[in-house]
Amino acid sequence: MEYVYKSAEDLPPFLNALQISAFLGISKTNIYALMNSAGFPTVRVGKRMIVEKEKLLKWLDENAAK
Repeated sequence: MEYVYKSAEDLPPFLNALQISAFLGISKTNIYALMNSAGFPTVRVGKRMIVEKEKLLKWLDENAAK
């Protein structure tokens, strides 16, 4: 499945790695590395990793200048 997002408003409430990759234009490999890093708002549900939309947008705002 291919995900296409024109703006943050188009995002679902929770995102998986493929959805984040499509939104940010970053490879899936880099997204998985990011999702496994300290400080990134990843939620683990069993083996699944998801990110709440609002926490992702907040993280992006806080880390955009770094």
